[in-house]
Amino acid sequence: MLPHRRLSATTLFGLVTLVSISVVAGFSLFAPPDGLERAQLMQFIGRMHLLAVHFPIALLILVPVLELSAKTRRFSYLAPAAVFVLGVATVGSIAAAALGWCLARGGGYSGRLVTQHMWAAMVAALLTWLCWTLRVYGETSYGKKAYSLALFATVAIVSFAGYRGGQVSQGENHLTEYMPAPVADLLGVSAGVDAPPNSPYGGPGTFYGARIQPIFAQHCVTCHGRNKRKGNLRLDSFEAAMHGGKHGVVIKGGDSKRSELLRRIMLTPSDADFMPAERRPLSEPEIKLIDQWISMGASGTMPSDSVSSSGAAAVAVVTFPDFDPAAVTRQRAEIAGAVAQFQQRFPNVLDYQSRGSSDLVLNAAWMQSKFGDNELNALSALSDHVVSADLSNTSITDKSAAAIAAMKHLRILRVMHTHITDTGVQSFESLQELESVSLFNTQVTPRALTTLARLPKLQHIYVGETRVSAGDRVPEEVVHKLVF
Repeated sequence: MLPHRRLSATTLFGLVTLVSISVVAGFSLFAPPDGLERAQLMQFIGRMHLLAVHFPIALLILVPVLELSAKTRRFSYLAPAAVFVLGVATVGSIAAAALGWCLARGGGYSGRLVTQHMWAAMVAALLTWLCWTLRVYGETSYGKKAYSLALFATVAIVSFAGYRGGQVSQGENHLTEYMPAPVADLLGVSAGVDAPPNSPYGGPGTFYGARIQPIFAQHCVTCHGRNKRKGNLRLDSFEAAMHGGKHGVVIKGGDSKRSELLRRIMLTPSDADFMPAERRPLSEPEIKLIDQWISMGASGTMPSDSVSSSGAAAVAVVTFPDFDPAAVTRQRAEIAGAVAQFQQRFPNVLDYQSRGSSDLVLNAAWMQSKFGDNELNALSALSDHVVSADLSNTSITDKSAAAIAAMKHLRILRVMHTHITDTGVQSFESLQELESVSLFNTQVTPRALTTLARLPKLQHIYVGETRVSAGDRVPEEVVHKLVF
C-alpha cells in the first residue's frame, strides 16, 4: 500500500479556488440573469459587488508592476510578492464574480451588456487562477512565457469587464457622453439612441420623437435600453416603451393616472419604487410633457407641434365618445355571470376593457406560477370576448395553446417567460385579429414564425432571448415585424 500523502497548502489552495470558480460559473450558466427581481436578501448581498469588485482589479494591475520592478537589481526582492498578490486577487475575483451574479440574478437585470460583463468577470477569475498556477509551478522557460501571456490576457479581459461594467451602471455611452463634438464626429461616435429599422413611429417630426424620447434617452435608457433591460423594460424606442416589462404595460394611452411609468416618476426619491434609479427626479416640465403625451393617447405618430411649450394642446382637445349605460349592460348580460364567477375565483385578473365595452382584458402576470393551464381553461366560456391577454411569468405550457387559440378576437398576447414552444405557437393560426405577440424568453425557434407569418394584422413579434436570432432565415412577411 502506498503511503498516504497530505496535500500541501499551496496545492489545496489551488484546488479550492478552482472548484469555487466552477461553482460560480455553474450558477451563471444554469441560472443566468433573466430580468426578474428576487428576494431582497439576495439583492442586499449582491450590492456588495460594487464594494468588492475594485479590490481584485487593483491587485491585478499591481502584479505587472511588481514583475517589471523585480527584473531590476534594486527591486529584485519584490518577485515573491507577485505570488501572494495573485493568490489574494484570485480569491477577490471569485468573490466579486459571485456577488455580481447575486446582484444580476436578484436585481432584475438582463441584456447583452449584463451577460457580457458577467462572463468577462468569470473568465478574468479563471485567468487570475491560471496566472497564480503558472507563477507557482511554471519554472520552465515555456511556463514563464505562458505566464507572461496569461498575465497580459488577464489585464486585457479585466479592462473589458470593467468597461462593460461601466456601461451597465453608467450607460452605454459613459465614455463618450461628454466627448467634444469635433472628436465625436471624427470617430463617428453618436450619443443618441438608434430607432428600430423600418419603424413608422417616433420619427423626428412626431411629438414622441421630438419631445418624449429625448427625456427617456437622458434619464431612462441607462437601465432600460437595448443591452440592459432592468425589469425587462426598454424605453429606447416607441415600440419597446409601449410593450412594457415584466409587470406588463407601463404606459396606458389615454389613461395617465393608471400608467405605471408616470406613477413612478412622480414618487418622492425616497420611495423604493421611484424612478429614475439614480434618484435624480425629472423636472416638472418633463413630467408634465409625459403626462400630456399619455393623456392624449400616447401616440407614436402625433405631430411634434400638437402640444405647445406650456403643455397645452395645440390641436383639438381629446374627447371620448359618450356611452349608454343601459346599452352596455345589455351587451354584457350574456357574459356577466361568467365574468363575476371568474373574478371571484381570480380577483384582479379579468376586467372589462373600458366602461363602455363588453370586451375583456386578461392580466394574470402578477400571479406568476400560481396561474397555469388549469386556471386558463376556466376562462373557456369567455374566450370569445378576450381582446388582450398577458400571461407573462405564469406557469402555462403548450397545453394552454388551445385555450389561447379560442380567443378569436385577441389583439394583444404576451406569453414571455413561459413554457410555450413552437408546438403551442402553431395553434395560434386562428388568431386572425392579433396585432402584437411577445414571445420574449421562451423556447420558440424560427419554425414558429411560419405560423405567425399567416396572421394578417400582426405588426410586432417580440422574440428577444428566444432561439430566434437576427441572422436566421425567416419568412419574408415577418422580417420587419421582429423586435429583438
